[in-house]
Amino acid sequence: MNRTEIEAKLNRERASLLESYASLPPEDVTRGVTQSRHEGSAHWSAKDHLAHLAGIEHIFNGIIRRYLAGDPDPIRLPKGPDGNLLPREQIMPGVHAMNETWVKEHREKTLSEVVALGQKIRSETLGLLAELTDQQLQEKVPGAPWADGTIGGILSVNADHGRNHFKQVTEGLAK
Repeated sequence: MNRTEIEAKLNRERASLLESYASLPPEDVTRGVTQSRHEGSAHWSAKDHLAHLAGIEHIFNGIIRRYLAGDPDPIRLPKGPDGNLLPREQIMPGVHAMNETWVKEHREKTLSEVVALGQKIRSETLGLLAELTDQQLQEKVPGAPWADGTIGGILSVNADHGRNHFKQVTEGLAK
């Protein structure tokens, strides 16, 4: 995926996501609709899902910046005493806890404030995209399981992530 395709996808999907959220009745934005994946936590609202998307995009930007700075372990997933990556079933509880912490941190914000948070982080993403060379967009980030593992692929995943979460929201609202 090239620079133009990535930017177009990010902008198109963000606009579509915001239009989808704007079409929700206010009471559906804040009521719990999906079970948090962090054990013992409350249900996530549509607004919580939107906050989560901003958090993950923020994390992805950090991963890319660390990689570009020469960090040999930019993703920073937990490893065992032998230095090898822990199995997924041991990693995911920590990922879910991290997600829950971010969502809780932003839970009391209004929808408008959460949208503004997403705008701020998306502007950082687009700024990062503007700084990258075409060659850097094709570089693989060690251990990146998203898309094709390239910087460009990781950036573009943010668009798909929003669509996936809004699908979860609509399915939760339908129940």
